[in-house]
Amino acid sequence: AVTRRMRSLRPPPGVALFLVDYLNPDGSAAVSRHIAWGVYLTRNFPFRWRATGRPFDTYHAGRGPLSEPESRAAARFIARVRPRVTIYYHQMLRLVDRSGGDRALEQLYARRSGLPYKRIPPIPGTATSWQNHTFRGDSAFVVELPAGRLSPRSVDRHAGAVMSVARAIAPPRVRRTPIPYGERRREEMRAYARRHYGIDDFRLSRPRVVVQHFTASNSFRSAYETFARDAPDVELGELPGVCAHFLIARDGQIHQLVPTTIMCRHTVGLNHTAIGIEHVGTSDGQVLSSEERSPIADRASTAAIRSHRRQLRSSLLLTRALQGRYGIRTRDVIGHNESLSSPYHRERVERLRRQTHGDFERASMNRYRRALGRLPAPSSVR
Repeated sequence: AVTRRMRSLRPPPGVALFLVDYLNPDGSAAVSRHIAWGVYLTRNFPFRWRATGRPFDTYHAGRGPLSEPESRAAARFIARVRPRVTIYYHQMLRLVDRSGGDRALEQLYARRSGLPYKRIPPIPGTATSWQNHTFRGDSAFVVELPAGRLSPRSVDRHAGAVMSVARAIAPPRVRRTPIPYGERRREEMRAYARRHYGIDDFRLSRPRVVVQHFTASNSFRSAYETFARDAPDVELGELPGVCAHFLIARDGQIHQLVPTTIMCRHTVGLNHTAIGIEHVGTSDGQVLSSEERSPIADRASTAAIRSHRRQLRSSLLLTRALQGRYGIRTRDVIGHNESLSSPYHRERVERLRRQTHGDFERASMNRYRRALGRLPAPSSVR
């Protein structure tokens, strides 16, 4: 009933739904837990498989792991598609199992569906344990529905819970707004990388760090023009001009200025390994603002607060997506002011080895990293 309902819903951009109505069509037809010759598929997967029972015993695990065509078909399908999230529906314990997947998503499903979030004791040979163990970063969990048929309202509630999970792992919307980065600028970046890092390349081959900045202005246009203008910067007087990979406007719109395969000059000592995210704003507090609406707030200040929240949410979603794509640890999501403490910091020019900026100090970034921790795991949004 839930998968049928899902067919009438449209997933968010960047998410595909693969809907399997029955892993056990024999059992569905016979109103039984078993396939036609008495195997309980839930015990037939190859992680910690153990022989149990005889045909048609409640938990008969089959002749061996993946001995049954249904479990083999499911395993092949999972290995081919590599879904970020897999939800298995069972009956009739009425709970969302703490199955070893992404807890944020399991808890989200539990909240949206109204089911308790509990842990079923470990069971040998389950699909979820096999999937979570075999494909690191995948998140598979079990939803135990109540006994009997679901009411139409319950079907809608569970379909809505699936859509909540889909929205939680959807990539953020990014608008391509490229700055000029032609052959001359690439050669300037190559020369800069040779001078500062001993790397004869302008390409960013393996990002390990995400650095957060603010523009020190409230104008998207002025920040864009500064980055687009390939002129020596006023602080250090070097070429290429300063830039960042992403620029997030006050309304939350994410603009990608430069591909993440190319170095940008945004953080001394880290440009060889860091993706830079600039936020239009004048302070850490302005970007991180999460003020509650005051009962006496006027329309302008309320609109500004909403804008702040959109910008921060876009920043968190973008950063999480970059973490998932490149395997970047949360401790390596840093503010510009934290650059000197990064283990990846590297600078050959002696006068610049202690060079940093004041934007996004540690206290601000601790708040930011805590907020990241409340999102789905990076692997769920890869």
